[in-house]
Amino acid sequence: MGNCLGLQRKTKPEIVPTEFVKPSITLYGSPSNLSTLYIHFALLVKPVILHFIPDHNSLFGSDNPVLQFGSETVSGPPETLLLYLDSKFPHPPLTRSNRPGSDLGIVLVSVLQHRSLTWHLGRMVRWVEDLVTRGGRRGVEVMGSPKMEVRKFGKSYGQLLEVLLEHAQMEERIIFQLLDFSDPGLCRSANEEHARDLPIMNGIKEDIKSITVLDIGGPGYQEALTNLSTRLKTLQNNCMEHFEEEERELLPLMGAIELNKGHNERLLDQCLEVMEATHSHLFCYFIEGLLPHDAMHYLNLIMKCTNKGRIASMLRTLVE
Repeated sequence: MGNCLGLQRKTKPEIVPTEFVKPSITLYGSPSNLSTLYIHFALLVKPVILHFIPDHNSLFGSDNPVLQFGSETVSGPPETLLLYLDSKFPHPPLTRSNRPGSDLGIVLVSVLQHRSLTWHLGRMVRWVEDLVTRGGRRGVEVMGSPKMEVRKFGKSYGQLLEVLLEHAQMEERIIFQLLDFSDPGLCRSANEEHARDLPIMNGIKEDIKSITVLDIGGPGYQEALTNLSTRLKTLQNNCMEHFEEEERELLPLMGAIELNKGHNERLLDQCLEVMEATHSHLFCYFIEGLLPHDAMHYLNLIMKCTNKGRIASMLRTLVE
């Protein structure tokens, strides 16, 4: 019988260098426990072979997850286990801090969302530039026809658009309202910039629809790809400038608003409510745009929300 991956069978067993063999690590914990799900995701990022053993009855006498690596057994809160993992497997780092000078959860959430959106915008721009360069020819690494690739591009842009719009709504309904309450009119310019980009966003969507019905390789097809690339770069530049302006001028002002711990948690809850799609069926897409330490930081923030069942569901989408 042939190999299901289409690879040639080897006549001799392959010898893998010892330094390339992934170490094995075992995770014990309840599959519904937030800390267990959090560490489970962290282990998927690390270069290890993970063995997860559900521990529904806390056999180790604690609700904290337990890690077993060789002869070592370690248990504790997520922060302790992340430090342990980084000490054993330094790359990629999960505890490196690269945050703005704020302890407000809603501010940190907004900045991390900017980082994910910036990455996805850059990926889309590079993707369409490649489409323009190939002019309808199939890339070596691309599966399926050029039309299928454009449809895939359109689906990815639809996801990006949904997250962009939800992020803007979150800022308008939560952050900007708080700032406007203390200084009316402060966020007028930021709101106007959100509205300014809507025609560009919708224009890109229409461009993609048009390209899917054009003849591959024709002059109209190439022109449409070029127009799409130009619009997408304009959107990217507008968003980058807008994000930088918010982080430089608006978000630091949140520190002047007196918010207690309970209010901070309610703001995070409101963020999840406004960004329903981003934190449900688009959560894997969103997290993909973050560096590992930023992803862990974001998960740590949303774990502070009050709806623990919902948070557990979100984390399960990342580990399943």
